[in-house]
Amino acid sequence: MAWDGLNRRKFPRVVYPCLIKISSKGEQIESFLTHTENMGTGGICIIVKKEIKLFTDVEVEIDLLDTEDHVKAMGKVVWVVRRKSMESVKPMFYDLGVEFSDMPAKHKVHLKEALDRIIKNGARVLKEE
Repeated sequence: MAWDGLNRRKFPRVVYPCLIKISSKGEQIESFLTHTENMGTGGICIIVKKEIKLFTDVEVEIDLLDTEDHVKAMGKVVWVVRRKSMESVKPMFYDLGVEFSDMPAKHKVHLKEALDRIIKNGARVLKEE
């Protein structure tokens, strides 16, 4: 599947790998820990070892690694891209684009403040093309 989502992004993303817990009740995917590729106030790119179906509703918990408070949000998988396998002994990975659909106000503020701080400290920003 060809993906041209970079050119259709609604929100700029910050390249900042951190720990993520993702789960879904509807599709019966188990909760698991993974990490990010990049994130913004409107969504996040998550790297996973197994495919999660497009439009699956998920719960995301983000550990920003610099505070004790985690950011929690509900979201929807809006794109899935299978990465090319580099070696036959490594598992296949997928990039998931999750758009946040519901986030408590205090978590929005915490995420925005964290992203502003991360950008100020020199993190790379992926902007709309």
